[in-house]
Amino acid sequence: MAKTKLENLKLGIFVVFGAALLVVAAYLIGNKQNMFGKTIPISAIFKNANGIQTGNNVRFSGINVGTVKKIEMINDTTIRIHMIVEEKIQNHIKKDAVATIGSDGLVGSMLINIVPGDGTATPIAPGDELQSLSKVATQDMLNTLSLTNENAALLTEDLLKVSRSLTQGKGTFGRLLNDTLMAEDLYQTITNLKHTSRQANIMITEMNSLVHQIDLENSTAGILLKDSISGNRMRSIIANLENSSLEIQNMSLNLNSVIGEFKQGKGAINYLASDTTLVHQLETTMENVTKGVQNFNEVTEALKHNFLTRRYFRKLEKEQQKEVKKAEE
Repeated sequence: MAKTKLENLKLGIFVVFGAALLVVAAYLIGNKQNMFGKTIPISAIFKNANGIQTGNNVRFSGINVGTVKKIEMINDTTIRIHMIVEEKIQNHIKKDAVATIGSDGLVGSMLINIVPGDGTATPIAPGDELQSLSKVATQDMLNTLSLTNENAALLTEDLLKVSRSLTQGKGTFGRLLNDTLMAEDLYQTITNLKHTSRQANIMITEMNSLVHQIDLENSTAGILLKDSISGNRMRSIIANLENSSLEIQNMSLNLNSVIGEFKQGKGAINYLASDTTLVHQLETTMENVTKGVQNFNEVTEALKHNFLTRRYFRKLEKEQQKEVKKAEE
């Protein structure tokens, strides 16, 4: 009988102790999941959940302030993560805070980090949606590193081919590295270019000094440089000179053809120049014409003084005087 009471007492103590442990565990779990404290719901949208699960911690400035309540798939590129945070921390989280997905250490579980903003915005309200920032995932980083390694391998292979070609004397650079004569020729060419550049600099300096010596106010060059009217006149003069040169050239060609025909005995000029009899006849004819003109003038003068024709000549003189006056007016 005493043994039975002792066993019942032990069983009772065990049950009470187990129940106490169960209550403590439930309290701890519930407290961790913010089941017993006052909380407010907030959310954030990400393109990739990166392993976030329901119940993961939500941290603000390194402090656990809530948990992930629900993960909602909106579409293939949008994931909404619902969170609950402690009500007492509400005034510290502003609307410009940014939510990011991180990990608890190098190999720890995933969590939501809330990064504070500049502190000028108003505190969050229940149901607000925070801005999000998706960080590069480890797998993406590994894929990028793998691609970079492949590119580096290809680049190394190409560099190896180039170095082999250079050492074997292939191509222009290979010949430069291995052919001393070509290298000396190139060196001489560069030396000549330097000398030419130096001479060009000297010439430009001299030209600048000549330009500075020009009197832009009084010299002809200054007038041509500054006066657009004089410049246009000079262009017109040059154009006229070009036209005149073309006309003179045509005239020279015509004179050459005439002289050629003259030398070949063609035309009246060559006939006059070669036939002396015709020349004497022409001289005689010209003398007779001159004497005839003189005689005609004498007859005309005599008629002016004749009483029969005097009136006619006076009338002609008056009409000529009237015409001269009209012309003068």
